[in-house]
Amino acid sequence: MRLVIGLLLISSFVVILNETIMSVAIPELMVELAITATAAQWLTTGFLLTMTVVIPMTGVVLQRFTTRTVFTTAMSAFTLGTLLAAVAPGFPLILAGRMVQACGTALVFPLLVTTVLTAVPAARRGRAMGLIAIVIAVAPAVGPTFAGLVLTVLPWRGLFLSVLPIAVLSLILGLLFVKNVGQTSPVRFDGLSIILSALSFGGLIYGLSSLGEGGHAVIPPPVPLVVGGGCMVAFVIRQRALQRRNTALLDMRPFGQRSFAAGAAVLVICMAVLFGNLILLPIYLQNIRGLTVLQAGLILLPGGLVMGLVAPLVGRLFDRFGPRPLAVPGTALVAVSLGLMSLYDETVSAGVVVSVHIALSIGVGLVLTPTMTSALGCLEPSLYSHGSAIVNTLQQFAGAAGTALFVTVMSSVAAAGIASETGGAAAELAGIRIAFVCGSCVAMAAVIVACFLTKPAHSGPAPVH
Repeated sequence: MRLVIGLLLISSFVVILNETIMSVAIPELMVELAITATAAQWLTTGFLLTMTVVIPMTGVVLQRFTTRTVFTTAMSAFTLGTLLAAVAPGFPLILAGRMVQACGTALVFPLLVTTVLTAVPAARRGRAMGLIAIVIAVAPAVGPTFAGLVLTVLPWRGLFLSVLPIAVLSLILGLLFVKNVGQTSPVRFDGLSIILSALSFGGLIYGLSSLGEGGHAVIPPPVPLVVGGGCMVAFVIRQRALQRRNTALLDMRPFGQRSFAAGAAVLVICMAVLFGNLILLPIYLQNIRGLTVLQAGLILLPGGLVMGLVAPLVGRLFDRFGPRPLAVPGTALVAVSLGLMSLYDETVSAGVVVSVHIALSIGVGLVLTPTMTSALGCLEPSLYSHGSAIVNTLQQFAGAAGTALFVTVMSSVAAAGIASETGGAAAELAGIRIAFVCGSCVAMAAVIVACFLTKPAHSGPAPVH
């Protein structure tokens, strides 16, 4: 079982790395492909959006299909998407390849979480979830540095060509070593739920992303926002009706647990500000400070490494003290760090940027393991797959929404500054600073919600289902 979980951890790290691998490449792609920042951010937002559409189905997928089948399908899709993006002649096919990659990523991570919940005793879950927290936090944080190193010696296609052999190796190892965990059941997919899920998440993210385009959006932003919001309400109503017969695509009963609801809310806020920061900080470092892609990536690296070092310790502390002593100061540290980033100008030293990013990373590290473990650990075993699907759906939706909102605020403020004859760089810096202020305000709400987290009761080994 350790071998299976280890392989799932490595595979999850590789596929999640791709969530942010494009962030430091966006300025270069904007020039080479002649696209705007709003269009370029879809290489990250589109990836996350696809995951939010696919992940709600994983609750049913993990019940219906074996571990081996799901893993093979996921890594095959990820490998195919990587190849497609590597040979793409232009932006549309790059985006298509990213979205195919996301289909595989959306399956791998819920499979990892459900396997850990099923196979690891409750008393040791904090440590196991600490390892998962490394994947959640460190892989996206290391993505920009990895991309910077690649882009110093290769064109943008190298981002995908360098990952392709690793994806192929993971697929081969999975075929050889992944064993089935738990039992399958003949649950069915509800077609209407899938359509409503796609329209709701797709509409909301598209609408948020379109806000930054002003009057140039193909569809006026209020239209997809209203459609997405309406479909979201219909989706929730549909799931509540289907769960009475245990046929829901995404069972809503986990929200009946206060700790689950609080943990999910904190995760949504933290993932939104984390991904918004990961796309905005490289733009600041390259466009305002004039750093190279590699320099920008290296500045982000210490924070990712520190988060990886903190995660296992946080897991052990959670097993001993519970979530609140960790999550409350963690969310506060995130809010303060983003507030400090809003003070950046053209002259702030690289040491200050690194230090504040490390503080932000420590804050996120203190939050991820406690909130995710307390949220999922309070559920009945029959709801593990659905709880995992909900948490992962909300995480990816929050990441996409955070990315879209940060870029939208930056673009809107910058456009207003240029219209008022403020210099282009000064207007962009003003937009970046306002976006960080907004992120800090959002993070403050997580401090309050984190006070409602509770430690799930240890009940020995999790039943296998």
